[in-house]
Amino acid sequence: MLLRGPSRPIPGGEGFKEYREKDGDFAWVEVRGSKDVDRAVESSLREDHKFVVVDCTNWKIIPLENLIGEFRRRHRKIYAFMKSEADIKLAFSILEKGVDGVVIPYASLKASKALISKVTSAAAGKGRSVPLVTAKIKRIVDVGDGERVCIDTASNLELGEGMLVGSMASFFFLVHSETIPTEYIPTRPFRVNAGALHSYIIGADGKTRYLSELQAGDKVQLVNRSGEKRDAVVGRIKMERRPLVMIKAESDGKEGTAMLQNAETIRLVRPDGTALAVTEAKVGDEVLVHVAGLAKGRHFGGEVDEFIVER
Repeated sequence: MLLRGPSRPIPGGEGFKEYREKDGDFAWVEVRGSKDVDRAVESSLREDHKFVVVDCTNWKIIPLENLIGEFRRRHRKIYAFMKSEADIKLAFSILEKGVDGVVIPYASLKASKALISKVTSAAAGKGRSVPLVTAKIKRIVDVGDGERVCIDTASNLELGEGMLVGSMASFFFLVHSETIPTEYIPTRPFRVNAGALHSYIIGADGKTRYLSELQAGDKVQLVNRSGEKRDAVVGRIKMERRPLVMIKAESDGKEGTAMLQNAETIRLVRPDGTALAVTEAKVGDEVLVHVAGLAKGRHFGGEVDEFIVER
């Protein structure tokens, strides 16, 4: 939200002001201690306050966590006064959903245009989905040993959720997370055993990366059976030599392959959302895939219009 110089500030004591706006009054609270947190919550309960702006002058994360929780329970809106890109990103991520909006200093508005564009684009991207379609497995081949990559994230994944991986930049298989318990191996709900190191994965920015390039601190996309996606931070990459199997599938005349570790804990996702272990997969089985435009290639991970053939 942009506040273009509220016209009628009403003093309300040190660190507290009220503003009269045609779209509704709001309060501005400087949070310097626990009493200010209580004052912000009390201000949110006033019917004439459409929202409350908080300026956490010293601590940012802990008071905002407390305030977001309190405001959310009361179904009230909270905005944060922020100046830097890092602080704005932080404000939108605290307690997963973050604040309802941010207030940027008007004096730096011109310099902040790129930042505003970036933040609004990111907010618009929340909750978006990637189209998934059904593909039929056409071929399964043991190809011998190779290096495969496990992606350990800083997030818990859910049943039916995984990552989009493939040997071609136009055809990605939904590879299931290690969230399913087995008799011999405990679950690793933060992990996706994503396949051979040459494989593509779709990053949080929508660009492809090779599995061999990933490292701690990078961001990747998590996708569930409905195509809903969210971002996750890579905590660790684990590359080891293991036996591999190549799976080839076809969807509406378009074909793609994935090279995955040949083990019971590596699974694809069926159209009904259930997991299919690669050791149990057979020709004719159906799995979920994402098919990108075949007329486009990739240059440094981004789509470009060029002639390209991948086999």
